[in-house]
Amino acid sequence: MAPMQLERERGDVVRYCRQMGAAGLAPGTSGNISIFNRAAGLVAISPSAMRYEDMTPGDVVVMDLDARVVDGARRPSTEFGMHVICYRQRGDINAVVHTHSPAATTMAVLGWDLPAIHYVIAFSGGARVRCAPYRLFGTPELAQAALEHLGDGYACLLESHGALATGPHIGHAFALAEQLEFCAALYLRARALGTPKILSDAQIAEVIGHFAHYQAQS
Repeated sequence: MAPMQLERERGDVVRYCRQMGAAGLAPGTSGNISIFNRAAGLVAISPSAMRYEDMTPGDVVVMDLDARVVDGARRPSTEFGMHVICYRQRGDINAVVHTHSPAATTMAVLGWDLPAIHYVIAFSGGARVRCAPYRLFGTPELAQAALEHLGDGYACLLESHGALATGPHIGHAFALAEQLEFCAALYLRARALGTPKILSDAQIAEVIGHFAHYQAQS
């Protein structure tokens, strides 16, 4: 029997999918996660329509950047195009987490960008997380809109759909998905009570500089 390809990445996809479900970031079988092994040129991506608690590393699908399945018997997530386009176009992205988390999705349903309500939004790489216009799920049009609204950052909202968090590794992408949900919930609560104060671009740039310093020291 041939060895399972991307065994470590497949195990991490399962682990983070279960964390995503437990954290309430992706109800049911919604949401999806992938990890890109840039040296191998292969992507480990969660399978379509499978409950996270039932998933094993063998269920995770391995694809190349032409979206061809090279290992695994299940169908890849229907959003594979949104993952693959990030890996093709952004050399600094090696993991993608797509969620339907409640607060971030509420922002997306409203078609709102997420401003710098809290300094941790700087984890996204900028002072604002933009909302991409609605496109049908699983289509090249959605993938392109998501890529464009990431800009040079690591996150965007998807109108009437959900949120996309990316990063140089899965730990960054997943933590960003959590922070997006925190900031979106905070913004919605603050707007319900009054007019939230928004941090300036300069203040967020300062935070980004501090984050870079901490990462360099770790």
